[in-house]
Parts: sequence; C-alpha cells; structure tokens
Amino acid sequence: MTTDEVLAGVGPRLRQMRKEREVTLAALSETTGISVSTLSRLESGLRKPSLELLLPIARAHQVALDELVGAPPAGDPRVRSKPIVRGGRTHWPLTRQPGGLQAYKVLEPQRKLEPDPRTHEGYEWLYVLSGRLRLVLGEHDVVLTAGEAAEFDTRVPHWFGSTGEGPAEFLSLFGPQGERMHVRARPKRP
Repeated sequence: MTTDEVLAGVGPRLRQMRKEREVTLAALSETTGISVSTLSRLESGLRKPSLELLLPIARAHQVALDELVGAPPAGDPRVRSKPIVRGGRTHWPLTRQPGGLQAYKVLEPQRKLEPDPRTHEGYEWLYVLSGRLRLVLGEHDVVLTAGEAAEFDTRVPHWFGSTGEGPAEFLSLFGPQGERMHVRARPKRP
C-alpha cells in the first residue's frame, strides 16, 4: 500500500471511529483542542493528517496511533477489534478496513421485541452460529437455527432479532449501507 493510499484511508477511519463512539465533532474539538472545521476537513480528506492532529485524536479515542492510520500489526493477520453495542445487540467487527464489504459476529440477547422491518440499499447475508434467530423478510417470518444461513436484498423490508427463547449468535456480512443501518445510528421514524 502506498503512502497516498494510507493517507486517503485516514479520514474515513477517523469518521467511523468517532461515530462508533457516538462523539460529535464539537465534543471531539473540545477534547482535542482542534477546531471543528479542521476535524471536518480531516475526516472528509480535504486536509492531510499530521502527527500534530492525529496524536490528540488518538488520545481522545484512547487508541494507538497505528489504529488511526490503519497500519496492520506487523506480521500478525489477526483482526483485533473492540465490540460495538447498539440497541442491546453486540457486534464484533471481523474486518479492519472501513468501506466495502463488512463482516461482523453478532450477539442478540434473549428479549421479546416487536419486529420493525426497515429497508436500505444493499445486500445482506446471515449465518447462525448458535441459538435461534427470527428473520422477518417481506411476507416471510422464519426462525433460523445453528448452521442455517439467509441472504437477501435489503431493499425488501427486513428485521431480525431474538425469538425470546434465548440468545443467538450469528455472522453478518453487508456493504456500507447495511453497516450504517445495523451497526451505526438507525434512522428515526417520522
């Protein structure tokens, strides 16, 4: 990977990290002493990252500088990620690079929720590792068990969650649109 390619990936990585932590640009600005406009230009790629900018951001997010620039651990192919908890569901990222296809291991706790099907651009694939996962897809309402997979166009109204009978652990693969929908902030309903 060239230096320009590494630098081009810093902005999206900074934005993803900030959004995963549910931190606003204003809050990050206050913590780091870097102006909101500079942080915004850095995240959008309009400003090149420098140590003077990256060091306070790394301290604010409590991560190593290598994590901000996307440097893979030397000689170690393992993905070391921290879990993301959203809406009671825990996601472990299984891919390192932001953008493109993303893979997650997900733990859905035992709970009773009313299905709230959503649509978005993209395609999704689920594989149940353990437990039972309820999938509502268009007119279908099915329960997937360990070893079963489902794949679908996410423009079809869909929802998945606990059957209420115990936790479910599954793998999920989706593109950037699915990541925004399932892992990051979900859009509010009118």
